[in-house]
Amino acid sequence: MWHDLSDSGITYAEKTLRTVAVYVLILVLLRLAGKRELAQVNSFDLVVMLLLSNVVQNAIIGPDNSFTGAAYGAAVLVATNAVFVRLAARYDRLGRLFEGRPTTLARDGRWLPAATGWRGMRREDLEVAIRRQGGDGVGDTAQVTLEPGGTLVVSLNEEDQSADKADVAALQAAIGDLRREIDGLRHGR
Repeated sequence: MWHDLSDSGITYAEKTLRTVAVYVLILVLLRLAGKRELAQVNSFDLVVMLLLSNVVQNAIIGPDNSFTGAAYGAAVLVATNAVFVRLAARYDRLGRLFEGRPTTLARDGRWLPAATGWRGMRREDLEVAIRRQGGDGVGDTAQVTLEPGGTLVVSLNEEDQSADKADVAALQAAIGDLRREIDGLRHGR
């Protein structure tokens, strides 16, 4: 039993090489698939992600079903990710290569069909993202951007933005002025 838990069947050097190679392959595939795959995971995308993880499992650990082999493969995968993330953060050019650039999907209250269509993004999903960020629809937006990591950033038109602390403070000050003016009128001043 203990032998089965620890016998890896392949060398740790091979396991390391396999893990890094599969990581780079998946990174390239996701980059080619586009940011939509990361932006709003729908049922189709979830199925692909789950199956993808299962498909590449044997490529990472090979015929190894041991606990130590799985633990080692997981550790190499996490370490590889940490290295790539730090490299992308340190070198802008490498970050753009791995993740791409922001993409404007809508401007001045109108969708940009070339940008949304090319990425396979449904407008219904994008409208939901706008509502989550305080707008009623694309007409309320100054710009909608798909960031490299897949995040949708909505910039609302100034008149459609929610009140902030400065707006509340200005209203409170105006109410205070009105109260003082009313009190002055009551007391004949």
